[in-house]
Order: sequence, then structure tokens, then C-alpha cells
Amino acid sequence: MREDALCLVTGATGYIGGRLAPRLAAAGYRVRCLARNAGRLRDVPWAGDVEVVEGDISRPESLAAAFEGVDVAYYLIHSLGRRGFEKLDREGAVNFARAAAEAGVQRIVYLGGPDPAGRVHSAHLRSRAEVGRILLDSGVPTAVLRAPVIIGSGSASFEMLRYLTERLPVMVTPRWVNNRIQPIAVRDVLRRLIEAASLPPEVNRGFDIAGPDVLTYAEMMQRYAKVAGLPRRVLLPVRALTPWLSSHWVGLVTPVPNAIARPLVESLIHEAVAHENDISDLYPWDPTPFDEAVRLALAKLRDVQVETRWTGAAGRDAAAEPLPTDPAWSGGSVYTDVRSAPVGAPSDALWRVIEGVGGENGWYSFPLAWSVRGWLDTLSGGVGLRRGRRDPHRLYVGEALDFWRVEEIVPGRMLRLRAEMRLPGRAWLEMHSEPGPDGTSTYRQRAVFLPHGLAGHAYWAAVFPFHAVIFGGMARNIARSSLTS
Repeated sequence: MREDALCLVTGATGYIGGRLAPRLAAAGYRVRCLARNAGRLRDVPWAGDVEVVEGDISRPESLAAAFEGVDVAYYLIHSLGRRGFEKLDREGAVNFARAAAEAGVQRIVYLGGPDPAGRVHSAHLRSRAEVGRILLDSGVPTAVLRAPVIIGSGSASFEMLRYLTERLPVMVTPRWVNNRIQPIAVRDVLRRLIEAASLPPEVNRGFDIAGPDVLTYAEMMQRYAKVAGLPRRVLLPVRALTPWLSSHWVGLVTPVPNAIARPLVESLIHEAVAHENDISDLYPWDPTPFDEAVRLALAKLRDVQVETRWTGAAGRDAAAEPLPTDPAWSGGSVYTDVRSAPVGAPSDALWRVIEGVGGENGWYSFPLAWSVRGWLDTLSGGVGLRRGRRDPHRLYVGEALDFWRVEEIVPGRMLRLRAEMRLPGRAWLEMHSEPGPDGTSTYRQRAVFLPHGLAGHAYWAAVFPFHAVIFGGMARNIARSSLTS
């Protein structure tokens, strides 16, 4: 493949795609990113190095422009955690394959999961394998890279391993912790994805990619503990701990919600070991050992240099309309809570506090109430407060922030968050920094709730008495904190 070939990257708002796109550009390729909402890639550091087009693989009519002139198309989309994800992935792969063939694409590259021997009980792995077969049968030369557990800062698999090991010095463990796994460092996955763009045109097959270490999940936890400087963990095997129970356990202990934990856990009941290493005959390499991959991931976390996180990709059903700025609200009911507070500090000092909300910094009001709301959301299968934030100081449009998602930022002036906790309706929180005279400013805050049915109205009535403490305290404390920021 020529060095200036045009590469189309789907899933660029996700964990792998958000790292692959800038690396392809750095390697000399022209890069086009497909996104349902181009604004989601507006603030990423590499936005100026790529072209962004809007489209959706679930809508075939939106794909023709995205595929025009494309040489290599990367399929990095997976509907993990969504109800009916097998059907969604099947339809998406068919649409993608057809569009690639019609556009004369020279190669498709797909990152899939391991291919366990025998009967596959995991719907997650079955779906990954089915997508791979659809793309291989597309008529376009395709490389399916089958990766097991990916070790890297911000990956769902790494976060699951990290939190289980760090939070539970003594834990009961299911049988699957004794299954063999061949984990791979995220840097090695990205290297293989880039190399696959230049595979010979006659290559149309799958390749196993994996690291050099074959470990059980229990060994991975013990090795992680050693690298992280933690005491050896005590693991107590319990045969009755089913994958369903395990997923709830993982959902409570780690930031990974049940909807994602369950398919990940179900995939771990199968051994994930490479059956071949044929791609190394074409592109020799020295893969990263497990301990080194963990060290690199922890260093990224410590130095606040996490490029992407598993929380980056929003679901297809994430609420986008109506926006809080829509004057008519589509004719529906709307509840608002509006607050303001004078700030005896410049607006840029106020903005630093606004952009730093959430995560370790908290929400500046009644921490117990926020914690309880997070736990209630977790217990109901929601994301809770455990997702935190990627960077303590900087936010991008589209990234997760505790149980919110950043919907819009006007730097220095406005931050709008969209709620992703389980609610009988849709909610937003806006925070504004407005400059005033003589080096002062004003903080303005607006909470907006669009109820869904009677339950939505009842919910607002139930929480309204607490708003003076929660939202009122938040406004006062943000204004006060701005004096020392």
C-alpha cells in the first residue's frame, strides 16, 4: 500500500480508534474518520491531522461519501453492552462490507476477538467471529486481527483487572480465573493494525495477535499486584460463582457497568490463547511482555497521559435531541433549576474550576448525596460515578465524566453535560463563566430535566426538595473555590 493511501477509520471516538487515527497520520497515511457526530472529534489533539465525515453504519445511504477514494477501511465498531448487539453488529458489518466493495476499497482491517476452540458460549465472541466472516466474504481483501485481553491505560479489560486487584486483597473467585489467556499490550495492537494496511493484496484471512506470556487470570492479578507494589492477593475459588453472578460482582467493584462486564466475563470462560503467529512471518516483532505492559499503563495513569478510555464511545441510543437550547422543547414538559453566584475572581479562574468538576475533584456539594445517587445508579445497572474522568484539568466533547457525558464546551465560557445515569427522562447540567467588571465574574448554572411519562414527573417532584442543598450548594462552592484556583 502506498504511503499516502487514504485510510477510513470507524470507531474513532472509541478506545482503539482514537489511538489508531493519529498514529496512521503520523505514519504518513491520509486519514478520514467516520463519526455519527463530527463534533465528537472536534477537541481531540489530532483533529487537525485528519478529515472527519458524518455517517452511520446502520444507515447505508450515509456511507457512500465516507468511502469515496478510500484505500484501506478499518472496522473498529462493536455494540458491546447494548441489547441485541449481535443483530446490530451483523447489520453494521453487512452495510460496511457492501459500501467498501462498491467503493473499490483495496483492503479492510478488522480488530476482532479470540477464536476459542469448540463450542462458543459467549455471545460477545460469537458476534466478533460473525463480523469477521462477513468482512472476509465481502470480496474486499480483509485482515481480521484476533486479539485477546488488551492491556493498556483506559481499556475496559485493564480497568477490570486493575480495580479487582487493587480493591480486593482477599477475594472469592470463579472457575474462569484459571483459564489461560495470552494478553497483548495496546501498543502492539496498534502496531499490528497499522502493518495490516500494507498486507499483500492476496491476503484474505484472520491472524491471531497476542503477547509473549500465557497466563491464567489469577496469575494476571498476582503479576499486576507485584508490578503495582501491592501484597500478594489471596484468591478463594468458589465453583458456584457463575458468569452472571461474576458480572454483577465485577460491576460493583470496578468502573465497568454490568452491561459491559457481563459479556467480558462470559468471554473469559473460554481460553484465549493464540493458535498461530503467521503475521510475524510477514512483519517480525518483539511483543511487549505482560509486566512491561502493566508498567506502561500505570505510568500513563500516574502521569495523566491517558489518550483514550473505554468510556469514550457513547451508545447509539444516547440522547441527543432535543438540546437544552431548543426553545420549543418539541412541545414537551421541561423542568429547570437555575442558580447564579457572584465571583470575586476573574472568569478564567472560575472556568478552571468548572472544567475541573467531577472525578477526584468531586461536585462541590453534599458529597454523600452524590455518592448515594451514584450507588443507586450502579445497583440499577447504570454507570454510577465510577467512570471518573480521563484528565483532571481538560475535557473534550463526547467524553464521559462520572455519570455524565460532555455534550458541549465553549472554552472559557460554557460546559454542558448530558446525564447518562438511569432516569425516567433526560437531563442536562450547564455551567457558565461570565466576565464582570474589575476582575470579577458571575457563575451561572442550569439543570434541565425532560420527564418521560408519569414516572418522570414523580421523579422531579421527589428530588426537588433537595435541590437547594445540592444545586444551591454547588453554585456557592464553585464560586468560593474560584477565589483560590
